[in-house]
Amino acid sequence: MANRRENVVVVDDDLGMNRAIENLLDAAGFRALTFRSGEALLESGAAASAACVVLDVHLDRLSGFELRRRLLQAGSTAPVIFITAYEDPGTRAEAQNVGAHAFFIKPFPGRHFLDAITAAVSSYEGED
Repeated sequence: MANRRENVVVVDDDLGMNRAIENLLDAAGFRALTFRSGEALLESGAAASAACVVLDVHLDRLSGFELRRRLLQAGSTAPVIFITAYEDPGTRAEAQNVGAHAFFIKPFPGRHFLDAITAAVSSYEGED
């Protein structure tokens, strides 16, 4: 369990998934900042305070992969975890190409997801 309220940014266009992840993260001691589009995240500036970013691969206009590229261009080095309901042969490889810390197919076990979040936050806290 996290001992601080680290910000975990979550971008998924499914409101139910955002709420489920928010509840899971909150119970584990994280603070979830949820968005339903990449554009909303970029406009908010919330990525600057993120200890970890969770991105759905298939978003309406701006894909999770393109959003990751834009975050990198903006200077964000927070680890990224990708989630998707639709895995095709190139999806996992593309996630690795853009620096995924972890990759999950929905539905995924909450415990494994929290373990990945905790590891991502811990690795990020160790960066200078």
